[in-house]
Amino acid sequence: MKKAITYLQKKDAKFSTIIKTYGVPTMPLRPPGFKTLVLLILEQQVSIDSAKATFQKLQLSIKNITPSNIIATSDDELRSVGISRQKRTYLKALATAIIKKEVVLDELHQYDPVEIRKQLIKIKGIGNWTIDIYLIFCLQHPDIMPLGDIAVVNTIKELWDIHDTDGMQQLTQQWQPYRSVATVLLWHHYLSKRNRKVVY
Repeated sequence: MKKAITYLQKKDAKFSTIIKTYGVPTMPLRPPGFKTLVLLILEQQVSIDSAKATFQKLQLSIKNITPSNIIATSDDELRSVGISRQKRTYLKALATAIIKKEVVLDELHQYDPVEIRKQLIKIKGIGNWTIDIYLIFCLQHPDIMPLGDIAVVNTIKELWDIHDTDGMQQLTQQWQPYRSVATVLLWHHYLSKRNRKVVY
């Protein structure tokens, strides 16, 4: 990560400003697998704190979060822990795809991000944001830029005054091959400025 940060600081002085103001962030890490994808689905379009609270309730309710246990859990029980109808559908679709071996999560690390995206995007409820975060947090791919992430987009708007997707893509391409670390720095700025604890 140190090499990547040095590279990014040379590319753009704004990264140096982030580090000078808020310090060096830690690289996010989550275990790869089904449970993390469940959490990522719960995190879609809600706050991290809210999603984690729901995830903890789910864990208490069904003890062991596995594909077969998700399938076996009724909609009423999933609703009772705060999971919306749409996200219940997504969780069941993910669990079904894994049980049917349409995706083998333990094998994804063998593939490049393009192939991983191709496999995961087929599952209902797994979109580019979820895949990007899984690639960064779980598979530690170094060059992922989630331009579907609100914090990333808002930080680019704030620091670079770029407000269109094409402009953001052109900007972030300059940060290759360390766009994942650039993403972490953008998150670090966004959360630290708002006095929010950085929790991954």
